[in-house]
Amino acid sequence: MPANQLTDRFGRTVNYVRLSVTDRCDFRCVYCMAEEMVFLPRSQILSLEEIARVARNFVDLGTEKIRLTGGEPLVRKGVLDLVREIGSYGLRDFAMTTNGSQLPEMADELRRGGLHRLNISLDSLDADKFHRITRTGKLSQVLDGIEAAREAGFRGIKLNTVVMKGRNDVEVPELIEFARKKQLDITFIEEMPLGEISEHDRGLALCTSAEVRDIIRQRHELIPATEDSGGPARYYRMPDSPVRVGFISPHSHNFCDTCNRVRVTVEGRLLLCLGNEHSMDLREVLREFPGDDEKLRQAIISAMDLKPERHHFSSEGEVQILRFMNMTGG
Repeated sequence: MPANQLTDRFGRTVNYVRLSVTDRCDFRCVYCMAEEMVFLPRSQILSLEEIARVARNFVDLGTEKIRLTGGEPLVRKGVLDLVREIGSYGLRDFAMTTNGSQLPEMADELRRGGLHRLNISLDSLDADKFHRITRTGKLSQVLDGIEAAREAGFRGIKLNTVVMKGRNDVEVPELIEFARKKQLDITFIEEMPLGEISEHDRGLALCTSAEVRDIIRQRHELIPATEDSGGPARYYRMPDSPVRVGFISPHSHNFCDTCNRVRVTVEGRLLLCLGNEHSMDLREVLREFPGDDEKLRQAIISAMDLKPERHHFSSEGEVQILRFMNMTGG
């Protein structure tokens, strides 16, 4: 792996890239997108070959970790070919965030293609509640997907839960017990104010990481873990289980001082921060200079000066970023 060439104005080294492969999804989760979404036309999204080219050049600049995101990455036709391509780049960590719906059929091929780890969204263990949160999802399908992933032998599988008061906060203990039973790590996430939604008031629905920890501590001791995942989560362990419990707290605990990641949207926008609009159009470079990787690398390097010191998410649920999470890449 080459020495990393991506450092921002604040001395932070960027070695982790999240690549969105689609803005489409077979779910319509209430915190992620509107029920009636208008998706991007094909001409505006990067081809799989362009996404692979972006990934390869980030690796050339020292990137050690790539995560494929969406939307739901597994609904994109040909995504397995992309996994196999990026899986050949020798990454220290190659992961994907998925809703799990396609894993019963695809888990084995993803693992054989070189994918190391999976993050699987699971916001409820109640079928009716799960359907209300996802609008279109079937809990049984996702549970089957989790089992398929376990059987496929991934290096790591983690569950992700967005906790919302009045929707699924009462399920925190049950989700912990599910993770312990399945021997899977689990991360609880504060809802992020991305995109205008109408289903609930984000300020009232916000369940902070501290509140979730208090719920868990009624049954289990939580001990801060010493290892660093290289991501935004802060991890804890329970004395009687190998399962790690993580918390992503964009509202209540700013994690910007150690931010080592950037995102590339499916349109080819290089986003330097989840909570700001600072970006560079890589699609323009890709298409204007289709055979010139040096131009692409220089664009990526120069974009590091755009990375802000921190985001400014509001704890009142105020939306500062109008793009939805499916447009951003999870």
